[in-house]
Amino acid sequence: MSSLFSKTITLGKDIKVSDLEFQSLRDYIYEQCGIYIADNRKYLLENRLGNRLKKLNLKSFDEYYNYLKFDVGKDRELKKLFEVITTNETSFYRNPPQLEVFQHNILKDVLAGCRKKGRKLRIWSAGCSTGEEPYTIAIILHEILKSEISQWDIKITANDLSERVLESARRGLYNDYTLRTTPPEIAQRYFDMDNGSNSIKPEVKKLVQFSQINLKDRGQIRRIERSDIVFCRNVIIYFDDDMKKQVISSFYDNLVPGGYLVIGHSESLHNISRAFKPVHHPGAIIYKKED
Repeated sequence: MSSLFSKTITLGKDIKVSDLEFQSLRDYIYEQCGIYIADNRKYLLENRLGNRLKKLNLKSFDEYYNYLKFDVGKDRELKKLFEVITTNETSFYRNPPQLEVFQHNILKDVLAGCRKKGRKLRIWSAGCSTGEEPYTIAIILHEILKSEISQWDIKITANDLSERVLESARRGLYNDYTLRTTPPEIAQRYFDMDNGSNSIKPEVKKLVQFSQINLKDRGQIRRIERSDIVFCRNVIIYFDDDMKKQVISSFYDNLVPGGYLVIGHSESLHNISRAFKPVHHPGAIIYKKED
């Protein structure tokens, strides 16, 4: 879930949302998934949801709100709502300086600890979008461990709010644009490439398990296996302070002692949590749960 409302949908734009309707829908969305839509994004909500109103043959945003609350199809529509309010723009090897720190510093430390405990490694990619991030992590692990990787018990748990993007991630099929920041030799090594259609290789795919999760749901989060590293990049910027604190607290509880939290390079835990120790590296700040 890397980019919220980065595009607008013009279909249905003739249906306007009143201030009261906007507040009702905003509160409902926040209640369901923790995403907070500011007043200055009212027109984007109007554009995005207008298409759903036309699809459902509804005449107002108030009717749509009541549909979400009371209709027999409300659960199915909630999934559609999650898809509409989150746009997933991402790529393989996104933010290379941060990944350099992850590969050469963080993983080095974590793998050394895991070797002493039976070569078991658990990584959680929270807000994984269409799979580029968890697959990048899997590729990096292959690059570091090489043939030794077969002796490891590795699982990368990858979650997102939208089932549609998870379906795409499970397919593992990508166009050239998603590989724009990937070193060419890496792309050649870990993808079956065929005229702009790039399929992630099975040895990478098998390290990643995808499933739907709502970060507002503490019960769902508690079912995630304890992690050595948590990735949650470019997600918490869409939450208000209360939701940020709840989510970061959940990550802290999930991490094993000495584990690491990786957030977006433009994000910060300043004024959100003091539970983590910020570890400064050239090009990145990584947060550590101290032993």
